[in-house]
Amino acid sequence: MTAADSPARTAARSAASDGPRGGGRARAGAVVMVVGSAVSLQSGSAVAALLFPRAGALGMVALRLIFSALLLLLVCRPRLRGHGRRDWTAVAGLGIALGTMNSLFYQAIDRIPLGAAVTLELLGPLVLSVVASRRAVSLLWAGLALGGIYLLGAGDFESLNLTGCAFALGAGAMWTAYILFSARTGARFPKADGLALAMAVAALVSAPLGVVSAGGALLDPVTLALGAAVAVLSSGLPYTLELFALRRLPAATFAVLMSLMPVAAAGAGFVVLGQSLGALQLVAIALVVAASVGAVRTGSPSGR
Repeated sequence: MTAADSPARTAARSAASDGPRGGGRARAGAVVMVVGSAVSLQSGSAVAALLFPRAGALGMVALRLIFSALLLLLVCRPRLRGHGRRDWTAVAGLGIALGTMNSLFYQAIDRIPLGAAVTLELLGPLVLSVVASRRAVSLLWAGLALGGIYLLGAGDFESLNLTGCAFALGAGAMWTAYILFSARTGARFPKADGLALAMAVAALVSAPLGVVSAGGALLDPVTLALGAAVAVLSSGLPYTLELFALRRLPAATFAVLMSLMPVAAAGAGFVVLGQSLGALQLVAIALVVAASVGAVRTGSPSGR
């Protein structure tokens, strides 16, 4: 029996053809994974923003993805043989989406506040949630989440510049590609093997830009250590959680759950960057959480 015909691969392809599986407990566990991913990712982004003076935005992206790739390849030790063209296409697509998404997002938060950047970036997954779902109620939850996202970032909009907004919107488009390719990769590779390979592709995409931008600053021991910590918080842990969550949740439900990202960003901004939350922001958080809960409770059981 070849690797391509192993029980794990056969089960993964069966899951891909039948849609996300699992009962209420499995879906609840997937929601917990998404929440943990959001907290970890936004905490890492806040820490990374503090480190831009050391290596720049592109330098931090390169360090983050290189360390993430090394960590995942070491832990997963994915097999390179026995994969078909479609398998490698999914991995390449996910890797390019990861590298481009992170590069654009870090360029955005180097120019505009974290909360506003995440708010604009989330427009991509929200569009996906409406397009991918066949149920009219998805429009209600997407609209509710969008209203909350607007309120959450409203206080930052006066400080935005067009270049930062463009980077954030571009990151949102690549976030949509990440969701789609992550689902395909998770269905075709066992465990987190596909993610490890895709992270290596993302590192190759971002490394040249990071070297050109930061140069020798990337070799500073303190910068390397901090880059490794950001990699664990912002890439290794959250992307692994999201990969497993996408195996249990429909893409439309997962996309609306991504509305938790601005909530996590606001919390990270409060803890790491000293940003306070006003009454308007608390109302916005309540709207976003309500939209996420509604999306999970009314999502299509078949995941189609």
